Amino acid sequence: MALTALKVKNAKPGRHVDGRGLCLVVKPSGAKSWVLRMQKDGKRRDYGLGSIFDVSLAEARDAAMALRRQVRLGLDPVAEKRKSRKVVPSFETAARDCYEAMKEGWKNQRHASWISSLENHVFPLIGAKPVNEVESPIVVEVLSPIWLEIPDTARRILQRIGAVLDFAHIKGWIPDELSLRSVRKGLPRQVEKSGHLEAMAYDDVPTLMRRLATAARTTGRDALRFTIYNAVRSNETRFAVWTEFDLDKGVWTIPGERMKAGDTHVVPLSAAAVVLLRKRWDERSSDTGLVFSNDGEKPISDMTMTKLLRDDGIKRVTVHGFRSAFTDWTAERTRFPKEVADKALAHKLPNKVEAAYRRTDFFEKRRSLMARWAEFLDRGPVKENKETGPAPSEEIKLRAAA
Repeated sequence: MALTALKVKNAKPGRHVDGRGLCLVVKPSGAKSWVLRMQKDGKRRDYGLGSIFDVSLAEARDAAMALRRQVRLGLDPVAEKRKSRKVVPSFETAARDCYEAMKEGWKNQRHASWISSLENHVFPLIGAKPVNEVESPIVVEVLSPIWLEIPDTARRILQRIGAVLDFAHIKGWIPDELSLRSVRKGLPRQVEKSGHLEAMAYDDVPTLMRRLATAARTTGRDALRFTIYNAVRSNETRFAVWTEFDLDKGVWTIPGERMKAGDTHVVPLSAAAVVLLRKRWDERSSDTGLVFSNDGEKPISDMTMTKLLRDDGIKRVTVHGFRSAFTDWTAERTRFPKEVADKALAHKLPNKVEAAYRRTDFFEKRRSLMARWAEFLDRGPVKENKETGPAPSEEIKLRAAA
């Protein structure tokens, strides 16, 4: 006899048949659920349809009818149900999928810092967590240790986590859009710093360079020394690849897509910089891979060079600030024109008319300037004549290093 709503309500422990294989199963504990028993491929199978608290008698009959139809069509209801379920990936998997989907639209290789910042600061904490479980309180926990220490990076990471969660929503892994606007309210206020990035006084830089040169060699120390020798931005060092260098000529050609201004920048390498590169070349894992990397594929973290300064007790100076130290040294210790130093820093002329007419890149003058800078870094603040050419010893060392 078919079941009724009242019979379902009062059913005792056991199996109660409704008809055509649909049963109400009542456990000794009193829990009640629907089961459809059918023959599939000559075998008897039970298909669970849910608890009576979620599925009414009428809904159970409709579900049973749908399952019988699938079996008549030769389908396996269990397999079909598995296929219809979306597997929610981990946050790390979702982030890497998001990165792969977006990176083709970016103009330069600096997009690698997008994923490396998550690798360094986010994946170790929540990378394994299902992406649909990453909510605002968890993001606050991730950002708290770095929010005041590296504020710019922390803000960028917040934006990147938001992009991953938006991507996950579009993919159907997160049912609703998640706003991270409330995250900042759970973090201390970041005080905006006015003025330039803090720089070390140029007379103190040679002491730092000596400490770096005499300490145990690491990829990070090599990268920091190379960055200071060439007065470049840290990302220009971090993503440098061997194919950009001509060590015999002492030239580093940075493609426009890797430069802030978008223009190719040719750097004349000092003898000291070439010697450093030749040591790394002898230890390379690839002829075309990253120069400052342990495996030639993964760049060092955007915080690696800064951490070296902090570990040395230098608390507020930034890696970018060494470009300011170079500028001050050029102005106070040499007679090189300002435009030569600006070109060495890959600065664009603010006056568009002047920029249109000035076609020279001052390469030979920059060669002399960078040789003088390297000599100053290696020898320290000794008395100098303000001649504009390099010391003869630099030219000799450059040829020897080649």
